[in-house]
Amino acid sequence: MPKNRDFDEKEYASLGYAKLSQQNQELRKEVLVNRVKQLELKKDTTVAELVSNMADMSIQARNIGRCAEVLKNIYEDPERPTVFLGLAGPLIAAGLRRVIRDLVVSGAVDVIVSTGAIIYQDIYASFGFGHYKGTPSSDDAGLFDLNIDRIYDTYIDEEKVARTDRFCKLVADEMDPANYSSRAYLDKLAERLEDPESILYQCHKLGVPVFVPALNDSSIGIGLTEHRVRSQEAGKPGIAIDSIRDNAELVQIVVKSPKTAAFYVAGGVPKNYINDSIVMSYIYGVDRGHDYALQITTAVTADGGLSSSTLSEGLSWGKISKKARYAMAWVEPSVSLPLLAGYISGKELTKDRPRLKFEWDNDQLKCLKTI
Repeated sequence: MPKNRDFDEKEYASLGYAKLSQQNQELRKEVLVNRVKQLELKKDTTVAELVSNMADMSIQARNIGRCAEVLKNIYEDPERPTVFLGLAGPLIAAGLRRVIRDLVVSGAVDVIVSTGAIIYQDIYASFGFGHYKGTPSSDDAGLFDLNIDRIYDTYIDEEKVARTDRFCKLVADEMDPANYSSRAYLDKLAERLEDPESILYQCHKLGVPVFVPALNDSSIGIGLTEHRVRSQEAGKPGIAIDSIRDNAELVQIVVKSPKTAAFYVAGGVPKNYINDSIVMSYIYGVDRGHDYALQITTAVTADGGLSSSTLSEGLSWGKISKKARYAMAWVEPSVSLPLLAGYISGKELTKDRPRLKFEWDNDQLKCLKTI
């Protein structure tokens, strides 16, 4: 049988294609325009080139490419959107600490909203305490007997965890008794760190506010609980974390920003808080949604949960602007975040991007400006 030949008219008619109306034939031509491009990998292909080329592929590769396009639009926008980075999942255990830290140092991130576990793992690592290769099929009862904790296929040292908990407690002991936002407390923790590889250290140094709205839902919360109990036993006042202050501080950042962009790594509480900071802007008479948004996750949309809710669903709540550029990719963050971070770095998207300066008076954001 010939490998390549044109159908003759009888063969064409027998397949039914000739039955298409003239209008549908024209529509068909319009639909079959953009070919999927087959990925070519060369010896010198960069991460940025790889991610750019993914936009012409299919399935989740195309979605990664779309996320990259949103990032390009964010950093090329002359109105300089404030970028909120939402972090959830075992990112430090996965080996992404330096990737996140470099996003901060490069100026790609203006505000971080994170789970407590991620910031805690960063503090743990800042003392030189390690994460070790393990296996998800471990003898967990045996690990318990060895004072070793497991995070999927990663081990951490429970004895070092206890020391890190203690550090969180001791810093609280030194603070003046009062209510604090998570940002204010975390900044005090950061002052004590001496590790330039630390995310929290660099955020403090560069003036990037870090919020952990569910701070009590982490080992940092364990240290703070010990602080409270010991303070009560000694008949002394202690500090308290006021999560509503987080709300109030975040919404002030939103209303003082000309535009906003949300970069969600996984979902969880950080995603919801960043979204709610937009919704709450009505308190200041502002009606807006995020101008840009992207999310990388593996959460399934069928369960109706917030972590997996699509960004288009957020349009119905006003969390995402009707005119927003947005994209989602269902790719586990230990794979997808390095790709997108490599794209930002390789394209030098933040090379000349000015930083933001936040001037706080207690929980009041007095000034937000570029420097």
